[in-house]
Amino acid sequence: MNMSRTRERLVVIGGDAAGMSAASQARRLKGPGELEIVAFERGHFTSYSACGIPYWVGGDVTDRDELVARTPEEHRARDIDLRLRTEVTEIDPAGRRVRARDVESGEESWTSYDKLVIATGARPIRPDMPGADAAGVHGVQTLDDGQALLDTLEGTRGRRAVVVGAGYIGVEMAEALINRGYEVTVVNRGSEPMSTLDPDMGRLVHEAMEGLGITMVNDAEVTKILTGEDGGVRAVVTQDREFPADVVVLGIGVRPETALAKAAGLPLGPHGGLLTDRSMRVRGHEDIWSGGDCVEVLDLVSGQERHVPLGTHANKHGQVIGTNVGGGYATFPGVVGTAVSKVCDLEIARTGLREKDAHRVGLRFEAVSIESTSRAGYYPNASPMTVKMLAEHRTGRLLGVQIVGREGAGKRVDIAAVALTAGMTVEQMTALDLGYAPPFSPVWDPVLVAARKAAAKVRGSV
Repeated sequence: MNMSRTRERLVVIGGDAAGMSAASQARRLKGPGELEIVAFERGHFTSYSACGIPYWVGGDVTDRDELVARTPEEHRARDIDLRLRTEVTEIDPAGRRVRARDVESGEESWTSYDKLVIATGARPIRPDMPGADAAGVHGVQTLDDGQALLDTLEGTRGRRAVVVGAGYIGVEMAEALINRGYEVTVVNRGSEPMSTLDPDMGRLVHEAMEGLGITMVNDAEVTKILTGEDGGVRAVVTQDREFPADVVVLGIGVRPETALAKAAGLPLGPHGGLLTDRSMRVRGHEDIWSGGDCVEVLDLVSGQERHVPLGTHANKHGQVIGTNVGGGYATFPGVVGTAVSKVCDLEIARTGLREKDAHRVGLRFEAVSIESTSRAGYYPNASPMTVKMLAEHRTGRLLGVQIVGREGAGKRVDIAAVALTAGMTVEQMTALDLGYAPPFSPVWDPVLVAARKAAAKVRGSV
């Protein structure tokens, strides 16, 4: 008997975190005799850390391969039929098949599936303006993107870089380019960098970036990118200024890569991401799952769907999908929106809702900010930090925390992430039994100082 006709076939679209985590977990639960796994990846790499690309570009990570968690050869050694440089161009849910094209030869073929995983990720936003596709203009989402940027940096004689956008990628890429000796200008349409923070906290990031020698231009909308006679980028133009540039990096953000899913009639949410149930199964489709940067997830604080493209979530999605495909049972309950980054030695962290998020979903809240230190004030190298906390009016339920400070500040946000997940009030947080010793914290941890202040303000509002 032909084994290929008796065993199920799992097809995976996308060879990074969610897709290959799903494939690997399914393989752990079902051997090759039970489940055939075919994975398509249009790029050259699999299972890599996109979050590490700015540190590779900046020179903190010297070898690209250090960002690869598992090579194609390692996946194939586990009986996963991984096909690189192969792009899926069509999903046919009714026929339970996908059409794929070999990027090098252009040859196309159909592959049938019993179960399908869509892990197509996200794509950098490219503004619809003249010059956006010029040579020297780069988005940074994949290892291929990172390599293309490095090739440009090494082949460009000029040393002027413009970063468009000041979110996580924009801020991290600005630092990377400074580290490579470039003169860097960041053009940001918001009032302050890091729109994932409230503007008062973003101002602290602004000051740190200028301290690095980065020129910050806020409240500025890019209208076009000028090119030279060779077709390469020459300058970035806003409403009223022009910024010379030898290289441009787009840090505007990303959108879910869901064109395939949309064409197949699969359900998309308000942010353009695929909609799934808690098992990561695409809604209304019994044998199709999706995870990673191409899906929308439940925000446990606001109760609404949102798009949160982070590698931590993608790997969890893959584990959940692989478990369910492999015959087990697992769910992904949602997120609270935790993220952490840095500019030089300034650590930036947030979780939960910003003020405008709370306003948008109709929540009344109290907001407090405190200044503290990472260690006991008398202990050497104690560094300052600012903690902002939002609590729901009257109930005192924690809604969000933002932290900006030096060494030892950023990961304190995890305390708040746990409290948000547990639905704690700021009053309850004040009693948390956190570790203390002078080298690690003041007697009252900065997060608890903020919780005490927020609890007092909530009591005063009742």
